[in-house]
Amino acid sequence: MTAEQIPIGTFSRVTRLTQRALRLYDERGLLVPAGKDLCTGYRHYTFDQIDRGVRIGHLVSLGFSLNEVRALLDAQTRGDREEIRRLFQARRDAIGTELRRLTAIDTALAYDGAALEVFCMSITEPVIKEVPALHVLSRRGMGTYSETISRLIGELCGLFDPRNGTSPPARVAGPIMAIYHDNEYREQDADIEVALPIVGRVELDETGPELRTLPATRIVSVVYTGPYAGLSSAHETVFKHAQALGFTQNGPERELFLNDPNEVPENGLMTEIQYPVA
Repeated sequence: MTAEQIPIGTFSRVTRLTQRALRLYDERGLLVPAGKDLCTGYRHYTFDQIDRGVRIGHLVSLGFSLNEVRALLDAQTRGDREEIRRLFQARRDAIGTELRRLTAIDTALAYDGAALEVFCMSITEPVIKEVPALHVLSRRGMGTYSETISRLIGELCGLFDPRNGTSPPARVAGPIMAIYHDNEYREQDADIEVALPIVGRVELDETGPELRTLPATRIVSVVYTGPYAGLSSAHETVFKHAQALGFTQNGPERELFLNDPNEVPENGLMTEIQYPVA
């Protein structure tokens, strides 16, 4: 081995990357050793690779995935500052979502260990009711739950801001709702639709929200009051009640937001959970 060749152990110490991480980066083609011993498979690096190793370690510490790290390094090589800004902003958005999730957890823990009892006490008895067909303004997207729902609600509500001192002829006819189209819980890339019941006419463009009709359906429903962190308890209540009655779910579940989180404290948030059933 020449003086230019740096053993993997030394390279690990200098870059503060574990040998396990270095082997992974090699497998992914992100940081391929300058050479490998044909007999032993022992890896060695060069001085020129130290900078790339340090950059990779720094980006990983900021929470970027390896695919995102690759995209950032490639963008840096191309001098594509716009792509770098886009990826950094996406990471900041993800951090914001995580901070809101942790804040909700902190709120739940503030009940001094009684969080489960508080959540359960804030759920009404399940009811079965018929929901008529709803004419809705709809927007569908994919992402994490909190970020995607907030973004889609903003896009829908933006259509009702007064323009040139006049309001659109359509008016809101019910609470805004989230409709979940996945067959499983997904932390990333969840398929979510936000729908707002309306009456009247609203002007739309091809890239924005759409108008559609939610069919009439029978539902099992509860109303949950409290932080959104406890909504899973309400879903459990609805699901068990539907199963006990022999119903089968025949459509995506809905969450109707009955008040505004910007206007009431978390403990006063009211959400209706609806499961369409046959």
